[in-house]
Amino acid sequence: MNVLVINAGSSSLKYQLLNPESGVLLAKGLCERIGIDGKFTYKAAGKAAKDAADVPMPTHAEAIQAVMDALTDSENGVIASMKEIDAVGHRVVHGGEAFNQSVLITDEVLKAIEDCIPLAPLHNPANLTGIRACQKVMPGVPMVAVFDTAFHQTMPPRAYMYALPYEYYEQDKVRRYGFHGTSHKYVAGRAAAMLGKKPEELKIISCHLGNGSSVTAVDGGKSADTSMGFTPLAGVPMGTRSGDLDAGILQYLMNKYGLSIDEMLNILNKKSGVQGVSGVSSDFRDLTSAFEKGNERAGLAVDMFNYGVKKLIGAYAAAMGGVDAVIFTAGVGENSAEQRMAIASGLEFMGVKMDAEANKVRGKEAVISAADSRVKVLLIPTNEELMIAMDTAALVK
Repeated sequence: MNVLVINAGSSSLKYQLLNPESGVLLAKGLCERIGIDGKFTYKAAGKAAKDAADVPMPTHAEAIQAVMDALTDSENGVIASMKEIDAVGHRVVHGGEAFNQSVLITDEVLKAIEDCIPLAPLHNPANLTGIRACQKVMPGVPMVAVFDTAFHQTMPPRAYMYALPYEYYEQDKVRRYGFHGTSHKYVAGRAAAMLGKKPEELKIISCHLGNGSSVTAVDGGKSADTSMGFTPLAGVPMGTRSGDLDAGILQYLMNKYGLSIDEMLNILNKKSGVQGVSGVSSDFRDLTSAFEKGNERAGLAVDMFNYGVKKLIGAYAAAMGGVDAVIFTAGVGENSAEQRMAIASGLEFMGVKMDAEANKVRGKEAVISAADSRVKVLLIPTNEELMIAMDTAALVK
């Protein structure tokens, strides 16, 4: 079975063609500058990537057609015709409370995704555009929506409610939703397989650490709590996002500097986090390099991030009444042995014991804790596209 996975942005579209049963990636690429001048990138498995080409893409429909043309190209294509695409899986950022799992896309589902636009005004409209473009180019092909928020719908009210007047939840659905759900679901499943256990038997803390970061408590295969909130701004300090802070700071700074709420949120989303603290970069590799050259603020920014993740690991172990495994994934989690060690060090009291030699690994599945560590520490590269393809295949079948 071949599944085309689509991740549509407002002016971009990432795509992968996968076989979810074997996990084989057939081709992938990116459509950029849709509606402007159109840049198209394509790479078939086992072949060199083709340089970005100028392809007219006034809308997402032309972008999807460019993907189809590349996949079926007589020289570089990987399928003979569009008939070999059995289904399309679409990443959708926000499903609100309407969806606790992936679903086949119907008119009712599209309406529900539209209803969630106020909760994700930057993402859901683009996701809808991608779905409708695919429906136009591939009529009759089954399509599935896979929601970033769905995995976290198992959180109990004590975890997802905010201590605001209750009518803001009843009328406006202000609550913790959480994100990166597809990633957390994937790596938690892989962790169970690596440990030879059923997901229902494990208490796991999943650390998706990158430019955007979130930590999730996965109890018995289900999300019990997560660090991102009503928006992806909450939680640990990130590349450019502030993470959790005292809301009174907003009033203080807005009054002092005459900032509007939109200007304030722009600062919190795009000028804060480790970039704001360091004054150097949102990329942790740049911060490490700067610290080695004597930049103390760069070191402070990394320390704040590591400390925030460490606190959440302790909090979620307490919330679940124990922990069997801690997972590191995503860009920083998969590639920074130094930060993994900094985060895990000091957790010996709760049964974490790292193996410094085993931790010297990047981007591949590995147990990085000591053989006698009661809590296993795992490095698991995330694969959200494969998770989307697997969910899509299961629903279509």
